[in-house]
Amino acid sequence: MFKHSLLLKYAIKHPILILSTIILGFSGAIFNGIGTTIIVPLLLAFLGQQKELFKDTPPLIQKALNLFSGLNERERLLCLFGTILLAIILKNMATYGNSLVSSRLSQNLVSDIRLESLRIALEVDLDFYAKHKTGHILNTINEEVARVASGIRSLINLSTTVITISVFVWLLIYLSWQLTISAVFLLGLVALINQVFIRSSRHFGKTLSLKSRDYSNKLFEILTGIRLIKTVSNEAQEYQKIAQLIREREKAEFQFQSIFALMGPFNEISGIVTVLLMVVIGRYLFLVQVRYFAPILLTYLVVLFRLLPLINQLNTIRSQLANLSYGIKMATDFLQRDNKPFLVNGEISFPGLQESICFDNIYFTYPDHQDMVLKGITLNIPKGKMVALVGASGAGKSTIADLLPRFYDPTQGKILIDGLDLRNYDIRSLRQKMGVVSQDTFLFNNTVFYNIAYGLENITEAEVIEAAKRANAYEFILNLPKGFETELGDRGVLLSGGQKQRMAIARALLRDPEILILDEATSALDTVSEQLVQEAINELSQSKTSLVIAHRLSTVHRADQIAVLDQGKIVELGTHEQLMEKAGYYQRLYLMQFKHQSQEASFSP
Repeated sequence: MFKHSLLLKYAIKHPILILSTIILGFSGAIFNGIGTTIIVPLLLAFLGQQKELFKDTPPLIQKALNLFSGLNERERLLCLFGTILLAIILKNMATYGNSLVSSRLSQNLVSDIRLESLRIALEVDLDFYAKHKTGHILNTINEEVARVASGIRSLINLSTTVITISVFVWLLIYLSWQLTISAVFLLGLVALINQVFIRSSRHFGKTLSLKSRDYSNKLFEILTGIRLIKTVSNEAQEYQKIAQLIREREKAEFQFQSIFALMGPFNEISGIVTVLLMVVIGRYLFLVQVRYFAPILLTYLVVLFRLLPLINQLNTIRSQLANLSYGIKMATDFLQRDNKPFLVNGEISFPGLQESICFDNIYFTYPDHQDMVLKGITLNIPKGKMVALVGASGAGKSTIADLLPRFYDPTQGKILIDGLDLRNYDIRSLRQKMGVVSQDTFLFNNTVFYNIAYGLENITEAEVIEAAKRANAYEFILNLPKGFETELGDRGVLLSGGQKQRMAIARALLRDPEILILDEATSALDTVSEQLVQEAINELSQSKTSLVIAHRLSTVHRADQIAVLDQGKIVELGTHEQLMEKAGYYQRLYLMQFKHQSQEASFSP
């Protein structure tokens, strides 16, 4: 049920705990066996059968009793009682120690697995998130990793139970191999019937995992889309959808619990029937030697009676693992790295831009897609210059911007920085020299100060205030309830679009990047906000090497060069004045947008 190689990968990190679990489990089983086998001699001694004690008991017990052969009857009785008591105490001490060690081992393994899943989530390429729903990922990291935790605990309990069962089975074989064959046959029938329960548990466990995943995904969509839901008054419909998912999930949970609850009574009844049948089988098997066999049969039944709860426990653990199997499979699949996209990191620390950035004949297709998004892009961005990308939606502007910080790598061609392939640079050092301000600004549910200083260490309040002033954000921040210590809510819900943009610019200013990427930073703003943000952008982009994606062409007049894209190709290249003189695609875009803006202005109150 587990992918053993995965579990072994984490288990070998804790060899002492693993060895301690095995030793304590084996010790507990030995002490349990000793205490169980001496019970019959103790009963015989209490009943005054001292003479038959050595004559009729099994050879294994006779060897143990020889240790007390030099004692009188009273002393022997006390020693037997003391031995049983000591065995019980040692068995419970070993069990308690095993429980503590197993819990620590389980916690360590789960912690390792959860941290590894989070590391993968942080390191995997953005393409992974484009193909997987965020709710599914959250469910895997939270719910399914928790199932892995339960699975690990069940496996540890399984190993301890198997060790104890092995000791008891050895005792049974030593006492009577004939009876043991019969017992194995009867218990095998019980195990076959339990297999039906286990298959049902596996089925309901898979259903439960799928329903939990759908529920998590829907809940995430509702919480992130709550503004749209309220805007269209769709609360009742969304409630019905998630309520249905909850009912389906609870139904699967109830079905598993029903199967699980049925296993206990069934195993108890089958255990009692097995004991009774063993008495009958023993009676006829040793018909001629009944007197001699009575102590053996009694000892055998005591050991078997102690074994049956362990068999029931084994079947219960198997059912639990079957129920967890699909969730564990989902978690282990997530933890595998060979089925996910990871960028190969370069080894050269990025020293900073010295000359230029060059897109050299770039072709690009998104993974698992056939359409070519970029087709032979060649573009040079000298140090300290601003290059703007313009064109209709879908022309490939944002894709070019995503290639520069290595969110993706080109399908063909190379991006060169100072003549060296971008892929040779260490990603972290490269991105630390870049600043990105996009149309969709993300803000954490934290303070203003935290969001502006995010990703930087040892930043002073004065530095944050200065960045906010340069970004035209200082005044509105002071008007917030607690100023720079104001909690912004989920995704910065307290701020307007223009305020979020100025926060993002303040963040970029504080980082003081050498390379600046502006991805339609003003496209969704009103005129007043656009002016404030544009002023902040002008402040930010001074002496920076800038790649600007512009939706509003009025914002790129001062660009040193404008690249006009159409269907993944650069169709025109030049300054604003040069492109207007060409009377080509750029001019048509510009005049169309200017006419549209004029019409909007004429209808303004």
